[in-house]
Order: sequence, then C-alpha cells, then structure tokens
Amino acid sequence: MKQARAAAKLRAKDNLLKLDLACGQNKREGFLGVDKVKTEQVNQVVDLLRFPWPWKDASVEEAYSSHFVEHIPLGETPDGTDLLIAFMNELHRVLIPGGKATIIAPWYASVRAWQDPTHRRPISDVTFCYFNKDWRAANKLDHYPITADFDFAPSYVVTLAIGQRSEDARAFAMRHYLNAVDDIQAVLTKR
Repeated sequence: MKQARAAAKLRAKDNLLKLDLACGQNKREGFLGVDKVKTEQVNQVVDLLRFPWPWKDASVEEAYSSHFVEHIPLGETPDGTDLLIAFMNELHRVLIPGGKATIIAPWYASVRAWQDPTHRRPISDVTFCYFNKDWRAANKLDHYPITADFDFAPSYVVTLAIGQRSEDARAFAMRHYLNAVDDIQAVLTKR
C-alpha cells in the first residue's frame, strides 16, 4: 500500500515515461519507442545492452518488451555481470516503485524459442524468480549480482489444441509437452 501511494505521488508530480523497449517496427501506442536501430516507430535510439541506460532513476512508469530478452547474448558486461541480469537490474533502476514491466518471450519448450537463429537464451517462468530478492534469499542465491527486486505474474500463450483441453490437461501439457506453449508473458512489478 505504501508503494502504491508513493507511485501515485510520483505520477502526479512528474511526467513519467512509458517505454517500449526494442520496439522495432511495432511500437505500442502511448509509449516511447526505443531500439538500437532507427525505424519509423523508434523515437529514441538506445543500445539496451550498454549500461547505464539514458533514463534517470525512477523515471519510468511502465515498460514493455516483446520478443527481445531471448536475443540477449550469453555474455557479460565489462564488470562481469551477465547481460540478462544487467538488463533486468537496469529495468529495475529506471522504474518507479510499483512500476510495471511486461516482458514477452518464446516459451523455452517451444520451437519458437529455437527456430530463430538470433535467439540466444531460453526463457521460462522460473527465469523471473531470480529477479525477486526474497526468492534469491530463500534459495541462498543472494550472492548473485542482482539488484532487481520484482514481484511477477506469468501468463502463457498456449497452442489452440492445448487451449481447448481441461485445466488439468492443459497444466500437464504445459509442463511436459514440447510446443504446448508458444510464449510466456511476465508482468513484473518493482518492489
């Protein structure tokens, strides 16, 4: 409740940003289009794998990123931080308390995660657990160089055939069958 009041206060006094990160040619309406390559939809050219990003701390109300995180290379920043961790830490830094980020990626057990030769890493719902401070502490992983602290709510885009099954059959298929889920969508809330 305290975070919600603080976020409402920030929204009222500041002109907060809404960022569509790595928007390419598909910027969301009402968002600032951000990408490494200039297109008609891109308002600000930014390499999202160079840190820090050009936005101030707690200057972003909402962020959206569709089909980008799976492209983040398996590499490190000059200080040795994994690039996905650095991306998530930076996302946390720029969001206001209570700010939301929606991240969409191909499900790790879908051919969609592997068919594109530019995809570099699989993404699952458990991936986002690492960006929750309490989860890291409970799993004795608080030594990781992660400063991000998000609550998250995952949802799934399932294939038509799986979507028509009962809830129990759908849940089983999602965990045990390849290509039952196309995409994961995680809504992250900055704690």
